[in-house]
Amino acid sequence: MTEHIIPAEAPALQELRVRSIDRLARGILLKLLARIERGRLTLVDGAERVAFGRVSEAFPLDALITVHHPRFYGDCLFRGTIGAGEAYMSGFWSTDDLTAVVRIFALHPEVFSGMDKGLARIMAPVVRYAHALNKNTRAGSRRNIVAHYDLGNDFYRLFLDDTLTYSCGIFERPESTLREASLAKYERICRKLELRQSDQVLEIGTGWGGFALYAARNFGCRVTTTTISERQHEEARNRIAAAGLSGRINLLKQDYRDLTGTFDKLVSIEMIEAVGHQFLDDFFRVCSARLKPEGQMLLQAITIRDQVFDWHKKNVDFIKRYIFPGSCIPSIAAIGESLTRATDLRLFHLEDITPHYATTLRHWRENFFRNLGEVRALGFPETFIRMWEFYLCYCEGGFAERYLGDVQMVFTKPMCRKDPILPPLNFPSALGG
Repeated sequence: MTEHIIPAEAPALQELRVRSIDRLARGILLKLLARIERGRLTLVDGAERVAFGRVSEAFPLDALITVHHPRFYGDCLFRGTIGAGEAYMSGFWSTDDLTAVVRIFALHPEVFSGMDKGLARIMAPVVRYAHALNKNTRAGSRRNIVAHYDLGNDFYRLFLDDTLTYSCGIFERPESTLREASLAKYERICRKLELRQSDQVLEIGTGWGGFALYAARNFGCRVTTTTISERQHEEARNRIAAAGLSGRINLLKQDYRDLTGTFDKLVSIEMIEAVGHQFLDDFFRVCSARLKPEGQMLLQAITIRDQVFDWHKKNVDFIKRYIFPGSCIPSIAAIGESLTRATDLRLFHLEDITPHYATTLRHWRENFFRNLGEVRALGFPETFIRMWEFYLCYCEGGFAERYLGDVQMVFTKPMCRKDPILPPLNFPSALGG
């Protein structure tokens, strides 16, 4: 179970004035929830308690939602997942297991889409217009990065491991720590690219320097890496200097579109989500141009199902609105189509590591709540804490039920001659996938 921060003294429903619109929304929302069959979701509304679905061996998920304010209904119905998240941030509802709530909704796309594609469409044009202002031009990309990554390095240290890896790890054993999973991911990337000491490697999306440090230290290659986050650049520079690797790592603060030179290998770890669907061709065109004729690229990417990508790229969900402005999660097909249009790269290898992201997020969430006092000490208000919890659980549930994916893809240039690599991973059931 997750620790929750909704205050116990939240007002009882009978003490609140119920708007007609919320009463109407309640009736419609309950009809949507009646479609739940896999897992059980129980709604407590004042003295009333209604259960939807049932627990079974195949679907053991069981979650309880407690409504603290009638505006919960209107927010969910008229603003979809954005409204559900906003209502959670406002303390209008709480739950004993937020990840399970997300997983139950992910198991019922007809309910999920009923919220986002139903009456929420009334507000959708306004939200889409606001999101369009976050377009990832050079200036827009910098603004969007500041909105998320410049929350402060001290904040991210509270839930990441000491490698400061903010991407999916690989848990080789059920008992693997978060740090071990981060290092295993870096090792796997380096092995897939067959890194050697003579290689010149380009990384697009430095983060806090985790991959560049690992590759330079363990494989002896030279790494050029770029970020447009001021805070990340400062921290990565300090870490590189402390490791004595300034001679092997060239740290830049440049937009990917402004990079020059050619490289043997190219790595980009969960940066493509920040590119935006309008700029996928530009991104891959740059990647292809920066590689030598025999070069290789490894892309680790969060993905969304091909079947919903067209809707996703045109609409705004909670993550786009509050967590990653300007972002768009690509689908595997969208990546392939962009490669075909804009490059001479071919797909050589694809590995799905999705179950490991649910586990990674669980570790982040547990660390976040373990250090909640320090989060508050940094000055973050309760609304932000609820928002961050909703974000972590929203993603954890999405990966657990495969609504979201995470893949490692290796692309090669025409002159590359490469043997097949690495057997597929085994996914122990202990990962929770």
